[in-house]
Amino acid sequence: MVTYLVFALIALFLAAYFAGRSKALSSVGGETSKLHSLPSQHGMFLALVSVVPALLALVVWSLITPGIESNIVKSNFATELGGLGIPQVEAFIRDARAIAFGGVVGFTDATKEAAATLYKTVHARSVWAIVAVCAVLAFAGFVWGYGKIAPAYRARHIVERIVRIFLIACSAVAILTTIGIVLSLIFESLRFFQQVPIHKFLFGTHWSPQSAFTGAGTQQGAVDPNIFGMVPLFVGTLLITFIAMLVAAPTGLMAAIYLSDYASKPVRAVAKPILEILAGIPTVVYGFFAALTVAPFFRGLGESVGLGVASESALAAGVVMGIMIIPFVSSLSDDVINAVPQSLRDGSAGLGATKSETIRKVVLPAALPGIVSAMLLAVSRAIGETMIVVMAAGLAANLTANPLEAVTTVTVQIVTLLVGDQEFDSAKTLAAFALGLVLFCITLALNIVALRVVQKYREQYD
Repeated sequence: MVTYLVFALIALFLAAYFAGRSKALSSVGGETSKLHSLPSQHGMFLALVSVVPALLALVVWSLITPGIESNIVKSNFATELGGLGIPQVEAFIRDARAIAFGGVVGFTDATKEAAATLYKTVHARSVWAIVAVCAVLAFAGFVWGYGKIAPAYRARHIVERIVRIFLIACSAVAILTTIGIVLSLIFESLRFFQQVPIHKFLFGTHWSPQSAFTGAGTQQGAVDPNIFGMVPLFVGTLLITFIAMLVAAPTGLMAAIYLSDYASKPVRAVAKPILEILAGIPTVVYGFFAALTVAPFFRGLGESVGLGVASESALAAGVVMGIMIIPFVSSLSDDVINAVPQSLRDGSAGLGATKSETIRKVVLPAALPGIVSAMLLAVSRAIGETMIVVMAAGLAANLTANPLEAVTTVTVQIVTLLVGDQEFDSAKTLAAFALGLVLFCITLALNIVALRVVQKYREQYD
C-alpha cells in the first residue's frame, strides 16, 4: 500500500506540473511575456505544493510508526513480557514483526502468533490513516496552489525558496549524520573505557575478546582488561597496508605516468578504462582470488625454497589488496599529472631536458600534492578493507611483523565482534566501538596530512 502511495504521489506531481503550466499559459492567452514567472515555474510551484506536504507526512509516519506499533504490541502483551529482559522483549517484537510480514524467525509459539496478528492489524490501520492524511494534504495543496496561479504571481520565488530549503536540508543531513557517527563512537567507547582502562587497550599486546569474562564466562563475571590489547590488530593492519602500498604505489604511479605522457590516444582510450575496471570488482571476488590462487601460490613458492608460509598470510592479503587499490592511485595520479600546465613541459623541453627528465624534475614535483593525496586515499582504502583480510589473512590476532604468518586487522575484528545478536552493555561488544574510534582518528589524521601537503606545495607551482 505504501508503495502504491509513493507512485500515486509521483503521478500527482507530474499531473500538477502540467496542470499549473497549462493554467499559467491560458491565463495570458499563451503570451509568456505577460507572466512574472515562466510557465514551467508555475507548474513546478503547483506540483511542489501538492506533493511536498503529503510526502513530508509520509516520511514522518515512516519514522515514528514502527516505534508506536511496537509499543502498542508491548502494552497488549505486558503480562507475557513482564518477566523478560530488554533483549528478550526486543527479540519477541522482532519475531512478531517477522511473522506478520513474512520474515524469517528462529521459532514461533501461540503468543508470538497472537502478537503478529495484532501487529499486522495495527500496521494496516496506520497505513490507511497515512493514506487518508496524504490524500487530504495533496488535495488541499492542489486546490490552494491552483487558485494562486495568476500572471502576476511570483511562482519563481516560491520554487527557488523551496529548492533552497531542500538543499539546506540535504547539507544538514550530511553534517548531522557525520556528527551522529562520531558521537555514537565516542559515547560507546567511553562506556568501554569504564570497564577496560584506556592504557591497557592502547598498549596491550594480547587480544582475545571472546574470553572477555573470567569465572563463569558470562556477563556476571569480572572483565579481564588484559585481553583487550589492540596492538596486534594495528600491527596486522599496518603490515597488510604496507604490503598493499608496496604493490599499488609504484605500479599505479608508473601506470599514471605512462598513460599521461607516453601512451598514444588510442592506447589511453583503451588502457585507462580497463585499468579502472579493477576498482569495480567486488572485494569478495578479490578475496576468493587471494584465498584460492595467491595464497596457495605463495605457500608452494615458500615450500620450494624451504620457508614455512601459512595458508592464510599477510603477504597474500596485502598483494591482492594492492592490486585492488591500483586504480585509486593510477586514476587520481593520472588526472593530477594531466592537470600540470603544458607550459611547464614546454619550458623544460626548451631548456634541453629530455622527456624523462621533464617528468622527474618538473611534472612530478608540480603534481606532488595530488599524488600524495592519491596515496593517502589508497592507504585509507586499504586500512578499511575487510573481506580480503578475512578470506586471505585469517582471524588470528598475532603480534608479528612476518608477512608469511596469519594476522588480522581492526576492521575484521569489528565485524567479528558485531556479528549476530549482541547486547551492547558488555565489554566484548563495546570493544568494537573503541576500535572504530581509534580507526576513525587514524583516517582523520591521514586526511589532515594530505590536506596540509596540498596546501604547502600548491602555491609553489600555481
